[in-house]
Parts: sequence; C-alpha cells; structure tokens
Amino acid sequence: MKAIAIIPARMGSSRFPGKPLAKIHGLPMVAHCFLRTQMCADLIKTYVATCDKEIAEYITSIGGNVILTSDSHERATDRTAEAMLKAEADLGEPVDVVVMVQGDEPMVTPDMITLALAPFKNGKAVKVVNLMANIESIKSFEDPNEVKVVVDNNSDAIYFSREPIPSRKKGVTNVPMLKQVCIIPFDRDYIIRFNALEETPLERIESVDMMRVIENGEKVHMVMTSEVSCSVDTEEDLHNASTLMAHDSLMPFYINS
Repeated sequence: MKAIAIIPARMGSSRFPGKPLAKIHGLPMVAHCFLRTQMCADLIKTYVATCDKEIAEYITSIGGNVILTSDSHERATDRTAEAMLKAEADLGEPVDVVVMVQGDEPMVTPDMITLALAPFKNGKAVKVVNLMANIESIKSFEDPNEVKVVVDNNSDAIYFSREPIPSRKKGVTNVPMLKQVCIIPFDRDYIIRFNALEETPLERIESVDMMRVIENGEKVHMVMTSEVSCSVDTEEDLHNASTLMAHDSLMPFYINS
C-alpha cells in the first residue's frame, strides 16, 4: 500500500491568523507537524500543502516538501485533494491512500498515523478513517473549537458536532466524551469523489467536513488513540501545547537540527 501524508496549512485562520508559523519551543507549529509526520515508516513521502509564500519558504528552508495550491479553498480536504494529484505527478505514480494531517496538530506521532492506516492495511472496506480520543475535562467537552463525535457499535461515526454530544442535561452525566483527532486517511479515489460532492447542510452548520460523508450515506470509521493530542485553534491552545510538549519524547530527534 502506497500512502503519502499531506499537511494543509494556511496563514489566514479566522480564529488564529498566522498560526502555522506560531512557535512552540522555538519551532513553528507547522514544522513540528511536518517533521513528526515524516518519521512514520508507513509513508512514502510527506508534503505541506499551502497557498502562502511564507509557509512555503519556511518548509523549503528546512528541507521539506511543499506543494503550492489554490488560494480559493475553503476546506482542508479541498486543498489536500489538489495537493495529492500534484504529489502523484511528483512521484510519477498514483498512491493508494492520502493521510490528511491538519497543520494544527503539533503533537502528531508516527504511531498515530500507523494506527489510522491500520484499517486500510488490514483489508477493511473503508473509504475514510479518523482518529478519536477521550476528552478529559468538561471544559474541553463544552469548547466549540473541539469537535466531538459519537460512534456506533462498529466504531463508525454517527455524528460530529462542536456542541457537547451526547447530552449531559437529562440526568446522565457519565457519558462518553470523544473528540476527533485530525489525522485522516482517505482512499485515493474517494477523496476525489468526496470533493466533487456539494457541501451539505449539516457540514455547513457544524463546520466539520466529515458530516458530508455521513450525509451522503457513507461511513467514517473511527479508531481510538490513547496518545495525548492538542489541536491548536487559539493562542491559549498554543500555550497548552507548549506545556504538554515540554517533555515530549520525539522533539529531541528533530528540535536541534
């Protein structure tokens, strides 16, 4: 199975402009994402996909692989699909799976990517996989920047929301609190088909791409990870990520180089 990773990144985040180049322990966040992702032995190559000159120049300066994309994309999946086709031209062959690693996941690990790819390697009939993790606090559960997910007995997503789901307001407070972790492998042909579909009503309401899959009658298979992750949507998140990474086991392998 030939798998590549695409890290979509742009400077124009509405909640935290310029966040890909915001520094964590002296290194821009997008560099942490790139350097950690490319450690995964299950990937044949890792690319950063961006429409911004600043990001492209920085990634090139550290020896990384950059794909310049359109500046009109509203969704990370659109940018990833464009970049995948350009990556295939670079590689000279089609890939089987593209792993979209959001550029605001500085704590991504090679093992997390391997875990997300496992359903494809095991022959499971999946088109798209998401990692998920337990939410450890009510504050995070109620944070609209944290995408929550509920799953069925087969670990397929039933619904994604920025609201706290399932409800704790009907007398049951000990509910499963799960969050989406944005390490998302797509079947190669499916991401092209996905991006040809119209944006769906619930996708727009929740601002979660994966709702388009569910609303079109397809499955998003969820895989649990116990590894700590911290998506960065605000400056407070950046501070939290910096604290969590203070004793990170992967940073010594790349931070000084």
